[in-house]
Amino acid sequence: MDNGASSYRRFREEGDREGLAEIIRYYKDGLILYLFSIVGNIHTAEDLAEDTFVLLGTKKPRDKGGGQFRTWLYTIGRNKALDYLRRSKRHAEISVETAPQLMSDEESLEEAYIREERKIAVHHAMRSLSPEYRQVLWLIYFEEFSNKEAAAVMKKSVHNVETLVYRARKSLRKQLEMEGFEYENI
Repeated sequence: MDNGASSYRRFREEGDREGLAEIIRYYKDGLILYLFSIVGNIHTAEDLAEDTFVLLGTKKPRDKGGGQFRTWLYTIGRNKALDYLRRSKRHAEISVETAPQLMSDEESLEEAYIREERKIAVHHAMRSLSPEYRQVLWLIYFEEFSNKEAAAVMKKSVHNVETLVYRARKSLRKQLEMEGFEYENI
């Protein structure tokens, strides 16, 4: 049982509000960025993450214990995002430049600039991919989910996720090359 599951259990069974606060502190940023990869709007992603946490706090759904707490939480968030997309029927996007950027103090300014330019190029190229490709790449590479965890979130088999990752990487590489950029880690 990971930290999120024990915190949620404390909140759900014992009424310990600090348990829910711990979950929000620990998972908020990752969930927002994951939801951003689905809806394409950082403000909407923040609202959907908030809705996810409100659902946990008010309805107190049961975690069936079939996997990691994070996988279960991200699945709830994904369902919220898909519901939003079905309702809105539009795909507004926000530029990557306006999303918060983190930089290590030890890096030189030039190295940080090059790294950020690469990230921006990858994010721009990812926008041209299908939503399913964007989602699987985000889960695997940015959130560091295993193929099994990504399969659970996306409601697909592990084999389907492996195939999606392969095709998404190939498509991303092609898109980056069309834009005149070679990214060595793809």
